[in-house]
Amino acid sequence: MSQNTGNTAAFIEAQQYSQFILQNLHDGLLPDTFTRDVSDFGTGTTLNIKTVGTATLQEVYEEQPLDYQSIDTGTVNLTITDYVGDGWSISDVLRQDGSQIDSLHAMRGVESTRALQEYFETRFLAVANAAQTSGNVNLVNGVPHRWIPDVGSDVFKMRLDDFRYMKHAFNKANSPQAGRIAIVDSSVEATINSLVTTTASTDFNPHFEGLVTEGFARDHKFVRNIFGWDIYVSNRLPAIASETIDASSYPMAAASESITNGVANIFMNVLDDNTRPIMRAWRQMPKTETERNFNLKRDEFDVTARFGLGAQRVDTLGVVITDPAVY
Repeated sequence: MSQNTGNTAAFIEAQQYSQFILQNLHDGLLPDTFTRDVSDFGTGTTLNIKTVGTATLQEVYEEQPLDYQSIDTGTVNLTITDYVGDGWSISDVLRQDGSQIDSLHAMRGVESTRALQEYFETRFLAVANAAQTSGNVNLVNGVPHRWIPDVGSDVFKMRLDDFRYMKHAFNKANSPQAGRIAIVDSSVEATINSLVTTTASTDFNPHFEGLVTEGFARDHKFVRNIFGWDIYVSNRLPAIASETIDASSYPMAAASESITNGVANIFMNVLDDNTRPIMRAWRQMPKTETERNFNLKRDEFDVTARFGLGAQRVDTLGVVITDPAVY
């Protein structure tokens, strides 16, 4: 009698598992140099940094004394606020009976570290947005540094003009030309991509033909500089539940505008420690520890980190709020 599927069912393993383990997809992280590192702040919970204002000149008259004036001083501070981590364990029975457990353990560690990195970046961008006053144009030397686009049919959409307006705003704030970056939502890249059409002028122009096939961004960084801005794409920008800003007396908006479910696209200068608007202090960099739990017969692992973020200046910071569903 021949062996067949009917009389040899015990040898049929219907459920098979591949040796390949499907991993999560991750976007690119922003460079660590976008914040000022003050991690030499080694004890205590709050760091105070002195600030000095500007001097004002006065007319000088013969045989008359000068009016001796004080200069404005103040402080900005940074507080250690975030203490986060992740923990997991692997039981002895799972090691004995399971398959590819070492691979699972390695990937678990990678995902925990990645989660901490994404958390830190999300907090950094949230602190940058919170450094400005919500619902206000945040004037610096008479020029807005925060607005909602509202011109013609481009309501809630980032336009090239918004990059031009923010360049003017940073110029009036005496921000250096070098080191200017914009961190924008993916919908903004889609809007910019829509400005490029396939025509003879782009098809045969070596400076533009790549844009038609690949778009403006690669690995979450724009391949072109727009009005002096190096532009990065991030999926972790702060969400704006609702906000109203009256910028009707300025060219970037035709009227007072309200937005719901928006996203804060952040502009800043990161040339050096004196221009970076946000500072950070790591009290404990991400650290992995392990121990043996003899009672539960398992190995336990955890990764933790402790840090703080704070704003040190707002004149090198700008925000344009757009609708991520409009592009």
